[in-house]
Amino acid sequence: MAASQKSSIPFVSDDFFVVKKSGLSQCQALTAYLGGSAFQTVMDNPVTAYRQLVQQYAKDAAGKPVDPRVASEEAKAVFRAHPVSASLSGVGPRLIGVGFKRIPKFGVLLGMSFFLGEGENPGFLAATAASILSAPFINPIRMIEKQQRAFFKQTGHPKPIMEILRESAAKNFTPLFRGTIPLMGHSLASATLGLVGQPRLQKYIQQELGDKTSLGRAATGLVASAVVSPIYVVVTNPLSRLEVIMQTNSIAGKSIGAIEAVREMARDSAQFGLRGIFRGQGIGIFKAVISLTLFHEGRHWMQDAFKAYNIKNGYFEE
Repeated sequence: MAASQKSSIPFVSDDFFVVKKSGLSQCQALTAYLGGSAFQTVMDNPVTAYRQLVQQYAKDAAGKPVDPRVASEEAKAVFRAHPVSASLSGVGPRLIGVGFKRIPKFGVLLGMSFFLGEGENPGFLAATAASILSAPFINPIRMIEKQQRAFFKQTGHPKPIMEILRESAAKNFTPLFRGTIPLMGHSLASATLGLVGQPRLQKYIQQELGDKTSLGRAATGLVASAVVSPIYVVVTNPLSRLEVIMQTNSIAGKSIGAIEAVREMARDSAQFGLRGIFRGQGIGIFKAVISLTLFHEGRHWMQDAFKAYNIKNGYFEE
């Protein structure tokens, strides 16, 4: 049964805290998504940092494309020289981004989902709306995150956040919105495949395998992530590469637009074929499997805890 809990927070509807027929309130569902995202962010940061460096070192000092194997070795050299600082680079903005990025994205996603009667398991329409409407909030955080790692090879340490913000302020903060166009496509693929597709596939695998074998939720989630991730990475890797090209050049210098970034990828492809377009794809698939699994396991754990709390206190009856 629903609980009639009143909201004392301005601009927040009373209904946001009411437990729905799914066993969770919108507030609890959003908190579970944010908790799963924070858990995933901390755990997968070293892989995220390494993948960016592999894509970033696609050019030499003269601006010419280099072989993907050379770029990979340069990224490994950075991690060997500075293992701790490289692994933790960008984790601060990413954790801050759990609030600034995820609240708008998950807020729209779950708000639309509850409006459509889908509860905490959103569909593709909600995912599409979330991808488009949340992009302006997400992009500045992603820009800061990538700028922190952009000059690691030269300095050996992350670029301070305040320095990035001062450089952006000199240009009215417009550099923080570099890469918004490819981000929208990236975010759409992430939402439809990662937030909608993976849970539905996991549910199907649970029905087909989990009930007939000893596989639990974590194992079936890992299988579902392993199936979804290659598709996700093939779709998003070129978009991620465009973001890296547009967001890692100097803020003080001339910006690289989406068309110029596409031309740079085309030059890379002309010299190195598909390896030029899909730099970092192998590590990207590994990252996607780990990230999706960690996110959904963290989310499920918090949702189960909230649902148990609601049942115990009489807010919901199974």
